[in-house]
Amino acid sequence: MTRQLGPWSAGALVIANMIGSGAFTISGFALADLGSPALVLLAWALGGVLATFGALSYSALGQRLPRSGGEYTVLAQLVHPFAGFLAGWLSLLAGFTAPIAAAALGLQAYYDAALERPGGGAPWVGALAIVLSAFAHATRVQLGVALQNAAVALKLAGIAVFIAIGAAHAGPGVAQVLAPPASLDFGALATTVVWVSFAYSGWNAAIYVASELRDPARNLTRSLVGSTLLVMVAYLALNAVFLTAAPAELLAGKAEVGAIAAEALGGAGLRRALAGLVALALLTSISSMLMAGPRVYAQMAEDGMLPGFLRAQGGVPRVAIALQAVLALVVTASSGLAALFGYAGFLLSVSAAATVLVLMWLRRREGAGRVPLPGWPWLPGTFAAVTLAAALMMAAREPVVAGLGLLTLAAGVPVYLLAGGARGAALRAEGER
Repeated sequence: MTRQLGPWSAGALVIANMIGSGAFTISGFALADLGSPALVLLAWALGGVLATFGALSYSALGQRLPRSGGEYTVLAQLVHPFAGFLAGWLSLLAGFTAPIAAAALGLQAYYDAALERPGGGAPWVGALAIVLSAFAHATRVQLGVALQNAAVALKLAGIAVFIAIGAAHAGPGVAQVLAPPASLDFGALATTVVWVSFAYSGWNAAIYVASELRDPARNLTRSLVGSTLLVMVAYLALNAVFLTAAPAELLAGKAEVGAIAAEALGGAGLRRALAGLVALALLTSISSMLMAGPRVYAQMAEDGMLPGFLRAQGGVPRVAIALQAVLALVVTASSGLAALFGYAGFLLSVSAAATVLVLMWLRRREGAGRVPLPGWPWLPGTFAAVTLAAALMMAAREPVVAGLGLLTLAAGVPVYLLAGGARGAALRAEGER
């Protein structure tokens, strides 16, 4: 593939992947579980720190293997093709399909809120966003990138304006956020951190298009870490506004927390304006995932791990994009937001932690020269340990959701056997170089 993406395009891809449905919906569900706005913000802060540690770790992996494909490429070449295949399998179902569907459902929730239709109807708005985004990225890479970059800039500006409005009207709600929690349920906090990690998922997006990045050794770190820190600040400020603008009882358990907060701040006009901003945010999130995800499946097809028709043609993986869009449409029509947060968050946490553990093994084997990493060994070790601990605590609290995740993982085994892991030796030999 041609190296045609610069640092701004890669950073915009990361931001667009991260700022999706979770940013505007999770706090309502978290508030119902935790009962304390202060704990909700704590979860957002913990998730941001973990995402930053993960971004620093992944930038080292991306420099070691500057090829598209994300966790699939890393695990297939450095551990075993079977491990890589399972990572790619999870990317297909949990890494991209579930988040795209969540963004589409969030888009529908805010569309209904803007039109004062609680409960809503069929998620045709989200489905339309999926179809249009798939068409844009399947047509030509530069067309999809240009539209996405412009939309991300507009989205960030809109979020900054809304945060400024919220800060100017901060009042009694500040005491609500600063009030110490009456109690702390560590299982509920761990579950919320897993949900929040889902909202931060996308900090690794640039490594999915590493083969298309100019100067990947430099631009990977800049795009991953810089964008993650920017999004962390935006998330904390945005959710602080949500939690101070309206009484906790109005927000708890609601998906459209932003719409409720906006109406409390500025009436129906601001609610509609925020709905438009959320629509833009979720549209760019859908667009970015339909750009990044199919690159994984195209790389797997290129390596002989998936059918050849999924390979990129003329630099654009059109069939893989179409497959991703169809799967996302099916999940959009058959699932709900809270279930998607837990399911995808659990699987993505386990996958990211496993990948960083591979990084630690690789660093010990090859040394700092080939795998440079700030904060070694505490930074990657903390990320892996805390991420796994949160996932396990969430699994203990919500075994059905975690069980569905493990079934998804297990379902990849026969698919791998049918696909034939005969490419294993070649992939591992390439990873040793």
